Amino acid sequence: MKCPFCGHVDTQVVETRVSEEGDFVRRRRQCGACEKRFTTYERPEVNFPAVVKKDGRRIDYEHAKLLASFNLALRKRPVSTEQVDAAIERIEEKLLNLGVREIQSTRIGELVMRELKKLDKVAYVRFASVYRNFEDIDEFKTLVDEVRR
Repeated sequence: MKCPFCGHVDTQVVETRVSEEGDFVRRRRQCGACEKRFTTYERPEVNFPAVVKKDGRRIDYEHAKLLASFNLALRKRPVSTEQVDAAIERIEEKLLNLGVREIQSTRIGELVMRELKKLDKVAYVRFASVYRNFEDIDEFKTLVDEVRR
């Protein structure tokens, strides 16, 4: 690793620590030339599939958008942050395990609805009513009846 102070390429790892959550490694390094110390962080690089929108555009997957969708549907509902994080983690794990380079946004929407249905029925109905773009009250009623069963 190149020293950020003098540019020398010979640096040594002095100390290595794994974060409490285990999601990154912190390394203290020392330059062989100027002897200054610096810190580096090692994180896994994860490549989510590109999201293909209904109009054909391709965009990068964004964790923040998924979280925002959950938060909007679950607004003022008794669901903990930990439960939301776990649901999002399950969705992201499925996306990675699919092993595809692209995924339709509708498929992600279906995964979100499945998780919301497990977490909170009201949030599920909220999300589904917007996501499925109901044309009339009968479609909405059918969804509510389905949830009641």
